[in-house]
Amino acid sequence: MAPLQPRVSAVIPVYNGERYLREAIQSVLAQDYPDLELIVVDDGSTDGSAAIARSFGERVRYHHQPNAGLSAAQNAGIEQARGRFIAYLDCDDLWMPDKIARQITVFDRDSAVDLVFGQVEQFYSPEPAAGQKREVPPVMAGFSTGTMLARIDVFERVGRFSSAFRIGEFLDWYARATDAGLISVMLDDVLLRRRIHGDNMGLRERDKRSDYLRVFKASLDRRRREGQNGS
Repeated sequence: MAPLQPRVSAVIPVYNGERYLREAIQSVLAQDYPDLELIVVDDGSTDGSAAIARSFGERVRYHHQPNAGLSAAQNAGIEQARGRFIAYLDCDDLWMPDKIARQITVFDRDSAVDLVFGQVEQFYSPEPAAGQKREVPPVMAGFSTGTMLARIDVFERVGRFSSAFRIGEFLDWYARATDAGLISVMLDDVLLRRRIHGDNMGLRERDKRSDYLRVFKASLDRRRREGQNGS
């Protein structure tokens, strides 16, 4: 059972993610840092995601909402969280067992740090047919929600994830966090295993890739306004 007043809240947003959700949940429950709660935010799934989340009993807090998109599910996780720190995991990815413990050590060592990230190891599951693999770096620096551990109060300073973007919502949030002067640390340790499969959100939403340009433009516009206000 999760502690009543956990230090860390882990959030898994899910929409029709029954295929890999159980593995994602297990990777959170296997953390070697015990002061942690797990919240599954079900964004209106119509498959078996709810049954999988509920099958873990009191070890998982299950929250359902009508389908409103990833950003809305992430923001619901903030509202549901009881911890002083918050972390996210996509329903098709996996945390390394020592992810939270390694990141909490950084916060305990330096009270000025706001965000801690780590490396991502990418893997194919299921294995694609011969000749269908695309070149991906096996390990890379992970500026993403899946590697992040954040003080939950930073969302009061930066704001919530924007629902204006179907993809790129984290890039928009992180740009705002950087503009606000938040201090982040990137660890050399692999903290996240990112699953590459045929239904990754980036592939499903490939027609929304113009959102990345909108994120970049919003950041430039924001900096111009701040520069004008400061002049």
